Amino acid sequence: PGDKELEPLKYAKVAMDASVSRRKAEGCILGVTSLLSHCLGKGENVALVLRDVGVLLIEGRRVQMKFYSDFLERITGKRIQEGATFKVPQLLDMVVSRMVPIASLTLTGRVIIFP
Repeated sequence: PGDKELEPLKYAKVAMDASVSRRKAEGCILGVTSLLSHCLGKGENVALVLRDVGVLLIEGRRVQMKFYSDFLERITGKRIQEGATFKVPQLLDMVVSRMVPIASLTLTGRVIIFP
């Protein structure tokens, strides 16, 4: 949206942060995006688990990001408790516990999970 430009992924930085070769990092990323594209092309519901961040849910035309509370606490510097009141109430719908089964976050209960 707007005037934002897409930046190319810096495979060398990803490789360095993950302590793997650039070739391995690029291969893994391309493999995941290819499989994700294939699943979405077949109309599958998909959950992409981002280990320390949260879960990206894609179900039909519905796309939503659910963040782990500890991730939000790290980036905001504030304690987030379940049922807490946010200045923006819609944010509460974006918080998920690591303990919640991912399939329960979908409307159908059916989802392909990318760990």
